[in-house]
Amino acid sequence: MNLSDPNFQLELAANIAVAGSILLAGRNNVHTWWLGIVGCALFAAVFERSPLYADMVLQFFFIAISVLGWWQWLRGDHGAPLPITSLRPRAWAWLAPLAVVATFGYGWMLTRLTNAYAPCIDSAVLVLSVIAQILMMRRKLESWWVWLLVNTVAVPLYYSRGLHLTSILYVGFWINALVALRHWRHLMRDGARAADAAA
Repeated sequence: MNLSDPNFQLELAANIAVAGSILLAGRNNVHTWWLGIVGCALFAAVFERSPLYADMVLQFFFIAISVLGWWQWLRGDHGAPLPITSLRPRAWAWLAPLAVVATFGYGWMLTRLTNAYAPCIDSAVLVLSVIAQILMMRRKLESWWVWLLVNTVAVPLYYSRGLHLTSILYVGFWINALVALRHWRHLMRDGARAADAAA
């Protein structure tokens, strides 16, 4: 790690911003969104230089979805705070096959059209991250299960490309996802009890 290397400085700045955003998300804090936008813009430049093009495209998706997520968390559900809820089990019946098809489809496209490194693995990180981010935007508890899977795939991928700092960060994200899952589960139960008491 060369501290004077501009590429390392860019990766460090991206890691700091995204780490702060993920920690705030785990705490159910609305400021996760604007900080995430900054981090994703920086990571887009990092991945473009790698070249991990699926991850680069993913950052632009994150920026767009973060704007929507920020608005939804601020506006809530018809003026009330958006509650943490659980995804209906039947949703996985179409969500899981969609993830598999999208992963291999986008991986095939990267193989044919680019010089991307590990295109199918890179594509899996993109597809699963999109699903996790949308679920988190809707404050679905299962978003953290999907983030655990994303981080499990991303750590060895980033390490293999020499993005050692980023791979270490994603190990931290893996731990944070476990903590956040537990925290959101407690918040969901507390919210359900409060709704029952008010009914």
